[in-house]
Amino acid sequence: MSSTNNVPPPATLRLGLPKGRMHDAVIALLADAGIRVAVSPRGYRPVVSLPAVEAKILKPQNVVEMLHAGTRDLGFAGADWAAELGADLVEVLDTGLDPVRLVAAAPRAILDDARLPSRRLVVAAEYERLATRWIAQRGLDAAFVRSYGATEVFPPEDADCIIDVTATGSTLQANDLVIVDEVMRSSTRLYASRAAWDDPARRGRIDDLALLLRSVLDARRRVMLELNVPRERLEEVCAALPCMREPTISPLHADSGYAVKAAVPRADLPQLIPALRARGGTDIVISPIAQVVP
Repeated sequence: MSSTNNVPPPATLRLGLPKGRMHDAVIALLADAGIRVAVSPRGYRPVVSLPAVEAKILKPQNVVEMLHAGTRDLGFAGADWAAELGADLVEVLDTGLDPVRLVAAAPRAILDDARLPSRRLVVAAEYERLATRWIAQRGLDAAFVRSYGATEVFPPEDADCIIDVTATGSTLQANDLVIVDEVMRSSTRLYASRAAWDDPARRGRIDDLALLLRSVLDARRRVMLELNVPRERLEEVCAALPCMREPTISPLHADSGYAVKAAVPRADLPQLIPALRARGGTDIVISPIAQVVP
């Protein structure tokens, strides 16, 4: 029997979700965008509430490798591993989640005025490509040693310097290590394989997902601000509002002024609220926003 709907079903989109420290933040981002991910305690193939999407949980470096190989269409991974593996990927969206710095650090005792000593050094890191490039760029006489986690414990006996990721620097400080250089900054990114990006059908679906995620990320940075203002001071208030385009304005009952509504950056509130009060704004209400789609 022939179908009355001649539109073919979409091809399966193969999604890579990160294991480890990135996982919870990515799942929460998807959930806030209305996308449910059902993960069993030992399961690596979660069910995603999007049509024709097949997901697998992988280490971030494996997400990068699978995207490069073309066995995944899109996935979340850190920019550090994309750079380390030299993968040919398309960065679709920087989520800004899990921000870290990849830094070079060394024991305080060997530093000369915050600089590495001019002798042959041993540099330990999980990132061979980035570490050896950094050694060459700095013109150091150094040997590279690969670590497989817990890189910060190598100095001083097994390495003079390490290259590792840090979010707060507390682990480095706890091991008496001092940052001597920043190699790069990283965060969780949504990447697409080159083949998926070059295919119009898959690219359209990737763009749709990125739009949903971007709307959540933008909403997290904004709040909905509502206030009342006298008619004669409306323009003063509107001039002070850092809204996306123009505020929404509605007349109040009995022609007593206006209600003004705008999505504003959350970080601006400490300066914005007093400024609006000074311009005649009253009854200011701040509300959270779930998503913002321009």
